[in-house]
Amino acid sequence: MIAKIVVVSLVACLLAPAVRAEPAKFEDSIAQRAQACVLCHGREGRAAADGYYPRLAGKPQGYLYKQLLNFRDGRRHYGLMSDLIDPLSDAYLFELAGYFAGLTLPYPPAQTPGLDAAALAKGRQLIFNGDADRKIPACVQCHGQALTGVQPFIPGLLGLPRDYLNGQLGAWRSGQRRAVAPDCMAQIAKALKAEEINAISHWLAGQDLPPGAKPATSLPAKLPLDCGGLQ
Repeated sequence: MIAKIVVVSLVACLLAPAVRAEPAKFEDSIAQRAQACVLCHGREGRAAADGYYPRLAGKPQGYLYKQLLNFRDGRRHYGLMSDLIDPLSDAYLFELAGYFAGLTLPYPPAQTPGLDAAALAKGRQLIFNGDADRKIPACVQCHGQALTGVQPFIPGLLGLPRDYLNGQLGAWRSGQRRAVAPDCMAQIAKALKAEEINAISHWLAGQDLPPGAKPATSLPAKLPLDCGGLQ
């Protein structure tokens, strides 16, 4: 009897009209299109765990836009980025930059520094005081006293992996990374010694950000150098 019921049920299922599944809905929005970016830059642009892809969320829109232009136009070199954005218009890149700039998300915990106290102190000295004898300005003179960046074009230095910071400062030194002339960051990076770059990166990556940290609206004083990338 049970077998007969099972057979009847199977036949009924086979003879029933097929129910068509609803097609998946596609959300044509900048948030949906930005998913191509987060594959490398981490969920919602929070930075990838490997230490080489930087955070996008909350950075100034003008800065993000300038970097997208630099990748597209050959001043920064990373094949995957350049190929991805090569066909995109200025207006589209500006909209994409605005999406990530508008995200307010928690920062990851600071990394434990791997240098001794003397090296970290040297890094901190350069960050807050620079080196006048070598015409190296303090990082805070451009990136803000809280080191969270300045609207609209200057990025924050905190909340970034030290491998990324080391890599970018090294790229400025070698000419692998450039900006519109006069290239002030290249000038600064070339004046720094390799061990100083490492000390700066370790100190920066070892700092926690307060909740709700955002780029400053302006600098209290004029920039110490002419920077073409900020125009």
